[in-house]
Amino acid sequence: MMSGERVLFVDHTGQIGGAELILLDVVQGRNESSAFLFEQGPLAKALSDRGLSVITSRWGIGLPRFRRDSSWLKALPLAGGLAAITAELARLARRHDVVYANSQKAFVLAAIANVVARKPLIWHLHDIISPAHFGAMQRRTQIFLANRFATKVVVPSEAAAAAFIEAGGRRSLIEVVPNGLSVEPVAVSRQELRQRLGLPQGPLVGVFSRLAQWKGQHVLVEALARLPGVHGIVVGDALFGEQDYAAQLKRQVDALGLAGRIHFLGHRGDVPLLMQAVDVMVHPSIDPEPFGRTLVEAMLAGVPVIATDAGAAPDILEHGRAGMLVPPGDARALAEALDTVLAEPAVLEPQLAYASRRARSHYSLARMLESIGLLIRNVRAGAAV
Repeated sequence: MMSGERVLFVDHTGQIGGAELILLDVVQGRNESSAFLFEQGPLAKALSDRGLSVITSRWGIGLPRFRRDSSWLKALPLAGGLAAITAELARLARRHDVVYANSQKAFVLAAIANVVARKPLIWHLHDIISPAHFGAMQRRTQIFLANRFATKVVVPSEAAAAAFIEAGGRRSLIEVVPNGLSVEPVAVSRQELRQRLGLPQGPLVGVFSRLAQWKGQHVLVEALARLPGVHGIVVGDALFGEQDYAAQLKRQVDALGLAGRIHFLGHRGDVPLLMQAVDVMVHPSIDPEPFGRTLVEAMLAGVPVIATDAGAAPDILEHGRAGMLVPPGDARALAEALDTVLAEPAVLEPQLAYASRRARSHYSLARMLESIGLLIRNVRAGAAV
């Protein structure tokens, strides 16, 4: 879809996480638009490959060390760089019709830059604003800037919308646009797929997300310790300064004697294929998630899903109709759910068929792009009035 709006897409990272995968879909066909990144990385090439002009800040070094739950005092040593990035943003924004911030850090600096640039500002909020994810001062800063400078705040779920409003955000800013995917399963048997990918035969479960404490991979490890003979694959890497957790996870696997049954595959570009190769996809986050891309990928792939009953997962799985829900952080409940699914996979066929239909009707890529395209056009038109 070609579009005439000159949009400046802003992201704080050069890495490709879940939010960046959404961004790569949103920018398709926007050849008159640009992207501004705070740091170098594979995201720059991916955006350039999609026809965007990509500008990388000269001042973003060190910014990734400032975590989203950090105190603003920790940002003081970075103040000069932050000011320089804000000035860069303000200059670039003036040459565009709309600014589209794709992360919390990107939004904060884009909002400050907007004091000078005065352009319509969309914040695509991919997070749940809560004490579990952000420090108190960060939450207050985000909400103040959103209420003062954002034209619209895009969220992927009602759970994310409710958290934004509860934190003090204006309801009128919110636009709920569920993340959309376009993934078609490959016509191949699970056994053949495992042979091709070098995966073990027998019961196999998978977790697919970056390695982070709140993502709950350690809960799955503990659950698998209760299920002799069941193998697990952990797909993803520590992207945003979470290497300590990744090391802790591997120590946990060794301590429980699971090194032969839990396989760390790192970051992969073939997640849809890997997902088709497992018997169950687990979404074990211990804190509420704003969305669950891997839930929808598994639903499209016809793979049973077990997720924690928090955040957007209950909505996506229609409160258990399209997948199984367990309490967050409960390894025993997760093990029991896995045992149930692995013991009687045929019983789940009606649920899997329903989940596939739901994923295609509610979470299609075309629906997401149409909604965001309309929003950008309306925001630009409103600024021109």
